Amino acid sequence: MSERPRHSGLNPCNLDKDPPLFKFRYVDACGHVHEKETSVSTLIRPFQIGPHRLANNLILAPMAGITDRPFRTLCRRLGAGLAVAEMVAANTALWGSRKSLRRLDYRDESGPISAQIVGSDPAQMAEAARLNVELGAHIIDINMGCPAKKVCRVAAGSALLRDETRVARILEAVVAAVAVPVTLKIRTGWSPAERNAVRIARIARESGIAALTVHGRTRACTYGTPAEYDTLRAIRAFVDIPLIANGDIASAQDARRVLDYTGADAIMIGRAAQGRPWIFGDIAAGLASGPVHPSESPNAPRHWIKDILREHLESLYAFHGDYAGVRIARKHIAWYCRHLPGAARFRDTINTIESASEQLRLALAFLDRDHDDYARP
Repeated sequence: MSERPRHSGLNPCNLDKDPPLFKFRYVDACGHVHEKETSVSTLIRPFQIGPHRLANNLILAPMAGITDRPFRTLCRRLGAGLAVAEMVAANTALWGSRKSLRRLDYRDESGPISAQIVGSDPAQMAEAARLNVELGAHIIDINMGCPAKKVCRVAAGSALLRDETRVARILEAVVAAVAVPVTLKIRTGWSPAERNAVRIARIARESGIAALTVHGRTRACTYGTPAEYDTLRAIRAFVDIPLIANGDIASAQDARRVLDYTGADAIMIGRAAQGRPWIFGDIAAGLASGPVHPSESPNAPRHWIKDILREHLESLYAFHGDYAGVRIARKHIAWYCRHLPGAARFRDTINTIESASEQLRLALAFLDRDHDDYARP
């Protein structure tokens, strides 16, 4: 690839000195937590959002119905530097449902807590930001990247990319409303013919946005279209703002390639963490050029996966209650098991189970079956 863009996230005045060291955590095949020292001159390093110094620059993306408090907590324990909560509507009149109240429950969660809001009205967005901070959020993230029709239909999410004036009004209103850092997540534009992420990045910087996440697709692009990173590279070249790259990052090799090419300061991982919450430890170890993380090897022990699955399911039942927890757990179980023989038939079975204890028993028993070694995606 061509040379790295000019901004690397490091202070050029310190390049002639020995770089400081920091420690990151990963979990081995026996479930033991290890710390590894590495230099900030490597691609895995601390990341700053306002006053918050994250342990590393690997971030769990907000995903509706997925990144609830149990999953965020698990990903943080397994190596994510930050885990962004599910988006909540800026219209607080919609916050009365049980689902919304759970999304807004940040109690007992280790910080920093990043809450994502979505909407199109500057005043509503500002009020939603204030209320999230009152509930315990340390960072407010603004969603201008969601491609869902029901979101874009009300001129929110990625539909806002077509109205740069409104983008500026929303960003300015939210930044003025709260004393915590405000971040922004966008796509590269509405369509390939309307890529305007560089202009949006300039608006974000001028509005006081603390960090910008860019998903490397437009709203019109489906997930079958590979993410592109030229737009992120252009943002890094022309706009001085902390930049987080997102899209099609599923391994340490992907992360290294994207960070090298774009010059981004951090990466955000979404779909690749589904059924693989340990991916953050994998990537951290790979970027630090350390030994292969146990779960990255082709023979990852199933008992290690079982322990993580048990922890995840039990936390879902405790947080959501048995009825909702069982239903939310179904998709997670399918993701954990999808690379094992017989996974499709097992998914049909597990989706009929109503009891939390029976669901947990069957899920763990399936991992105990005489499969070949746990297949890596």
